Amino acid sequence: MAEKLPGKSGSRRDLLKAAGAFAGCSAVAPFATQPAVASPAAMQEAVRDFVGEARVTKGKVRLDIPPLVENGNSVPCAVSVDSAMTEADYVKVIHIFNEKNPQPHIISVTLGPRAGRAEFTTRIRLADSQTVTAIAELSDGTFWSGTADVIVTLAACIEETTH
Repeated sequence: MAEKLPGKSGSRRDLLKAAGAFAGCSAVAPFATQPAVASPAAMQEAVRDFVGEARVTKGKVRLDIPPLVENGNSVPCAVSVDSAMTEADYVKVIHIFNEKNPQPHIISVTLGPRAGRAEFTTRIRLADSQTVTAIAELSDGTFWSGTADVIVTLAACIEETTH
């Protein structure tokens, strides 16, 4: 039989259960009240986090994604950059961003002159029809970009929020 607390109607076990439930709820609550941010403005902010105030010029970067995707859960994506990939002229990093996923930064790939070619392929998830942007940072400190518009018929990255 559970021990009664002096002057109280409940037991210690009841008190511990209530305290544990309260602690569990307060630890989860902050995450449940913050919806995922998915917008072109969030993507621009993520890009600024990587390039700072540097100018990003269109060109040199080719982003190869199918323009129409049936399922956003696994979208093939290839990125290539025009670069000699020599000790004097090479691609340092390629970043991929999107404007409607809960997280606007998809991936960063670090390269160097020994990579031989400035290209890679991967699969990404897309939450909705949107523009995907690849930005390459070259060894001379310049940034170049390429974009692709993708229509997604079955979205991925769906997060439900409860209020």
